[in-house]
Amino acid sequence: MTDRPLTLMAVHAHPDDEATGTGGVLARYAAEGIRTVLVTCTDGGCGDGPGGVKPGDPGHDPAAVASLRRQELEASCEVLKVSDLEMLDYADSGMMGWPSNDAPGSFWNTPVEVGAARLAELMRHYRPDVVVTYDENGFYGHPDHIQAHRITMAALEMTELTPKVYWTTMPRSGMQRFGEIMREFHEDMPEPDPAETAAMAEIGLPDDEITTWVDTTAFSGQKFDALAAHASQGENIFFLRMGKERFGELMGMETFVRVQDATGAALPESDLFTGLR
Repeated sequence: MTDRPLTLMAVHAHPDDEATGTGGVLARYAAEGIRTVLVTCTDGGCGDGPGGVKPGDPGHDPAAVASLRRQELEASCEVLKVSDLEMLDYADSGMMGWPSNDAPGSFWNTPVEVGAARLAELMRHYRPDVVVTYDENGFYGHPDHIQAHRITMAALEMTELTPKVYWTTMPRSGMQRFGEIMREFHEDMPEPDPAETAAMAEIGLPDDEITTWVDTTAFSGQKFDALAAHASQGENIFFLRMGKERFGELMGMETFVRVQDATGAALPESDLFTGLR
């Protein structure tokens, strides 16, 4: 045994991603005395500017957006009681196909081994027992999410560490419910075209392929407040409109696929730290 605290490291692409996919586990494990380390890879500069101004529109200032989103990220971390925030500060690459993908300094344009070497140093410093990031498709195909996955898996190979490793996901049943609630709170929402429906159907996994179901309902209020801290991106966080109670019903269970484990813990599991304590 060692005096070193059990440590969770979550590797995310942008400010606000930490709250959406892992806000519950970050808050839950912090409350349980586990050190929580958040690595945010980009500056979020391709997010919405004040008043909802979009990237590429007149008045959108990526540097100003990045500065504001850094403040929001720090506020979110305070809500979630994140122990340590690390920023890699790569430029936000924007959505797949945007010119910003290829901009100098963009995360997507950074060699994987370069980003991985920086992350590996953080892993050696914090020595996480559990690492969480996205799957190979970045959950929904965003280039920065894909790159976060790539550098995380490459960084693990660069170190001698053997943490439990998880990829975030959602059960297909939950995705269906998510779509129903979107339509409930956006009555004027047009019916999606068949191509969009087919693409949505590929997000997440069948319920029986999910290895780890972590109940974070008791911390859904913190997760809600962490999302609310990212007020500049409020247009994209439509589910705050449903209030904390409904939000907790929909977002209280966080789900993962375990892809690396040296503990031999049985599956399915309900705790990222099963076998470690």
